[in-house]
Amino acid sequence: MASEEKQLILLDFWPSMFAMRVKIALAEKGITDYQINEENIEVAKSPLLLEMNPVHKKVPVLIHNGKPVCESMIIVEYIDEVWCHNSPFLPSHPYLKSHAKFWAHFVDQKFFPASRKLWTTTGESKEEAKKEMIESLKMIEKELGGKCYFGGDTFGFVDIALIPFYSWFNVYEVCGNMSIEEECPQIIAWAKRCVQRGAVMNSIPNMLKLSGYILELRKKHGIH
Repeated sequence: MASEEKQLILLDFWPSMFAMRVKIALAEKGITDYQINEENIEVAKSPLLLEMNPVHKKVPVLIHNGKPVCESMIIVEYIDEVWCHNSPFLPSHPYLKSHAKFWAHFVDQKFFPASRKLWTTTGESKEEAKKEMIESLKMIEKELGGKCYFGGDTFGFVDIALIPFYSWFNVYEVCGNMSIEEECPQIIAWAKRCVQRGAVMNSIPNMLKLSGYILELRKKHGIH
């Protein structure tokens, strides 16, 4: 196992919630002995990143035995299939598996675009993004229901897709002048359960550190 892990390289950018997904997935499988190459994409993309992901030119990229795997949830599924000795992230039943993939896709296609728009725009666009983000988060909260995790008692695919965004919640609250806990209390309760897991706790950055970085980035780009 150790020799297999040492052939793993993760191209990372520490604020990226998508790269956090990969670190969480690796940690959940007990994989800790791998190399992290920290990209500074605000300055320049490394030659290795451009070589390993020539299509999208973005992180994360997991390089396994010299071969790149790109796109965060594809990487998570790859990790689940290659290191199948631990509890699977996806259910075995075809319907339940497709259901989990649907909600992970919803996070990327609905929640993420609105949340990004919230901190990168101003005025009416920001208010519209705030409304869209809360609406999508409420739909996700409805899907969670009273369950411990999205898969029931088992931490899995949808949890990995969403929990990295928790580290960004302070950014959204400051930029949107709102309380996510007031809007979606069950999501916050779920997130607090998730961060009790070592795999999550050790894979996401400090919320205030991240919000400080993003707020400075907003100033740099003249977003007030």
